[in-house]
Amino acid sequence: MSAAAVLEAARDAGVRIATAESCTGGLITAALTEIPGSSRVVDRGFVTYSNASKIAMLGVRPETLAQFGAVSEEVAAEMAQGALARSDAGVAIAVTGIAGPGGSEHKPEGRVCFGLALQGSVHTETVEFGALGRDKVRAGSVDHALSLILQAL
Repeated sequence: MSAAAVLEAARDAGVRIATAESCTGGLITAALTEIPGSSRVVDRGFVTYSNASKIAMLGVRPETLAQFGAVSEEVAAEMAQGALARSDAGVAIAVTGIAGPGGSEHKPEGRVCFGLALQGSVHTETVEFGALGRDKVRAGSVDHALSLILQAL
């Protein structure tokens, strides 16, 4: 997925973008801001790797984390909604997952949950990248996040 295409679509739609990233650690924002002129479209990026930062910076509810865990569509939804509410963006993407190594039977390595928030709506989905290795799971997550933004625009 091309970050340039996402920026062009956002610029054409007059929409700014915010990100809320856990397992990608800012890679989505980096991909977008690598392109000259991105400051007209990218509003801000939140890197919320710890649960405490998800709560403090994005307003993720401790109850949601306790019930579903950080790697869940429920948390991804709250991350995206929190990023949207705490920015001047019209679309926010959130990513939380297990890039590896590690994982468990219930939450395997390569599971990544995405949240996409627009004013008044939120879409979530989970992608099972598999145990491809940390770098490939993170790169795949960036590509998928950019695709979700582009589809929304």
